Amino acid sequence: MVKSKTKIEQQSQKKSNPQLVETIRLAKKTGSKFWLEIAGALSSPRRNAIALNLNEIEKIAKEGDSIVIPGKILSQGELSKKIAVIAFNFSDKAREKLLKTKCLTVNILDEIKKNPEAKGLKIIGK
Repeated sequence: MVKSKTKIEQQSQKKSNPQLVETIRLAKKTGSKFWLEIAGALSSPRRNAIALNLNEIEKIAKEGDSIVIPGKILSQGELSKKIAVIAFNFSDKAREKLLKTKCLTVNILDEIKKNPEAKGLKIIGK
């Protein structure tokens, strides 16, 4: 279920991370239902924050996928598939492991600017 723009706006006003607020604002502004869903997940309270380990991504993603995780990527496990991982944040070890397997790591903010229609993306972990 997608949150209303008003609800997302109210929740984002409680955030203190400027990068998070900017990401939510831009996602909301695109008008894309996909990015609105991402904005809703990012504006949620911290206790509902999404954190996925590499082994969980390994189970879900297929070779060549471009996946969006509205949260943080953690380093537990290994990833054997070559995929594009788009997330709000990566732990240092997770980014290291992803780059070792030649996976593309992209920040959500950069992806919104590059792909406002969200073509070819899948959300996981919500």
